[in-house]
This record gives sequence, structure tokens and C-alpha cells, in this order.
Amino acid sequence: MTTATAPAPTGNPAPAPVHAPRRGRRSPLASAGLHLTLIVASVIAVFPVLWVLLTSLKPAKFATTTDFVKEPTLQNYTNLLNDTPFLSWFGNSLLVAALTTVLGVFVSSTTGYAVSRFRFPGKRGLMWTLLITQMFPVAVLIVPIYNIMASMGLLNTASGLVITYLTIAVPFCAWMMKGFFDTIPKEIDESGYVDGLNPFGTFWRLILPLAKPGIAVTAFYSFITAWSEVAYASAFMVGDENLTLAGGLQKFVNQYGAQWGPMTAASVLIAIPAALVFLFAQRHLVTGMSAGAVKG
Repeated sequence: MTTATAPAPTGNPAPAPVHAPRRGRRSPLASAGLHLTLIVASVIAVFPVLWVLLTSLKPAKFATTTDFVKEPTLQNYTNLLNDTPFLSWFGNSLLVAALTTVLGVFVSSTTGYAVSRFRFPGKRGLMWTLLITQMFPVAVLIVPIYNIMASMGLLNTASGLVITYLTIAVPFCAWMMKGFFDTIPKEIDESGYVDGLNPFGTFWRLILPLAKPGIAVTAFYSFITAWSEVAYASAFMVGDENLTLAGGLQKFVNQYGAQWGPMTAASVLIAIPAALVFLFAQRHLVTGMSAGAVKG
């Protein structure tokens, strides 16, 4: 019995495979340029906020100087809270922004769901109306909205200002929510109908929990619209007890000069609620929450 042996290799051995360079790998120079660009952009974005914060800590005589820190003091904050109706303005703005956010989320969500799921007469006209209303600038709408609010006795009231802000927030948010509801499978609605839920019950118990990312964006947009708007608040509200922050801050600026200390201190305090709302909304900005909702 003979044992077969493998033939001896002949010729030159096969060359080792050459690995191609990994695609998308940046050169050191490109990486350094990218990081430098990001650093410059970050400095540009943060510098105005930092400058306002530092100015709020300066005495009035150094408010317009270029010194970063010059005799730091909290006197501007003390004077703002004790010598001005700032807390009243803050409370009015908080009330208006909270009502606008709650009503804006509810109206935008129900409108977006109805347009996304149902067929009804005037649906296309409603969609076009929501879209066209976004084309008009705020300045064009001040006079007609002012006349409407005056005829209804809603001038210089929080409810009138809330309704005005809803005319800004709801059209955009309803379109956004409609697009978000379009991504949620309709089989979820059908499963709700099979379980005996009516359309609103299906929307409230099944669809709305899956729409948290859209609701978070809607809430943030509605809040910022009411919190930072100036034109309507200045035109519709008078009297220190009724002013919001937008109108109140104008008290620090007149034809003879500006009180930079109180104004920058107020700016820092005003930014805190907006930052908190953004942090809350950011936690819920997660897409794909309905990816596994329907079994294959």
C-alpha cells in the first residue's frame, strides 16, 4: 500500500494579498482642518452668550468695556429682581408660553392625525391653508389680528396673546405632525379598531405614545414661539402688570441710552427656561420608536 504525497510546489509562491487602503479615512491634515473648523464654529456660537453673561456681572460703569471680568458683582440681578416688575413679566410670559405649548401640542397633534388618517371634504383645502399661512411675515398680520382681537375684547389679555401665538405655531406643527403620523403603520390603528377603540381612543392610547419625538419638537417650537416673540407682545399688551418679557425688556432701552446691566441680567434669566425645555425635548428626540410595533 502506497501513500500519495502532495506534489512539491513549482514556480514562485503566490504573492501575499495587498489590502486596499480603507475608504473614508482622512489624512492628518484634513482631520486637523476639520477640528480647527469645529473649534472656530464653537467659539463663534458660544462667544455672544458668554459675553452677555460676563456683562451681567459687571458694574454699570464697566458694562460697555471690553474687559472680560471687571469687578464682578451680582448687583444687576439684585436690582432687576427688587427694583423692576421683572418677576411679574416673567410670570406672564411663563403662563402664556405654557398655555401655548399645551394647546399647540393638542391642536397640532389632532389636526395632523386627522389629515394623515382620514378622508373628508375640504382636506386638500385645509392642507393648503396650513401651508399658505406660513408664507406671510409677522409684520403683515399684526394689523388684521389686532383688529380681530379688539373686536372680540381680547386685547391686553393673556388669552388673546395665546390665540395669536397659536396662529403661528399650529400650522407649522400640524404639517410636521402629519408627516410624522404618516410614518406610523396604519396596522396599529386597525388593531385598535379590532379591540373596540373609537378613532380618538386609538389616537390617544396607541398612536400618541409612539409620537413622542414629534410631540417633543412640537412642544419645543410652540414654547419658543411664545417665549421669544416680540412684535405681537409689544403691540397687544400694555401696562407693567400685563407685559410679558418681550415688552418688559424694552423698558431698559430708550432714546437716551440703554441699561445694559439689567438687560443682560434679564437675558441670562430668560434663557434658563428655554434651555430647560430644550433639554427635556432633546431626551425624546428619538426616531424609530414604532419600528417594532407591528409583528411580521
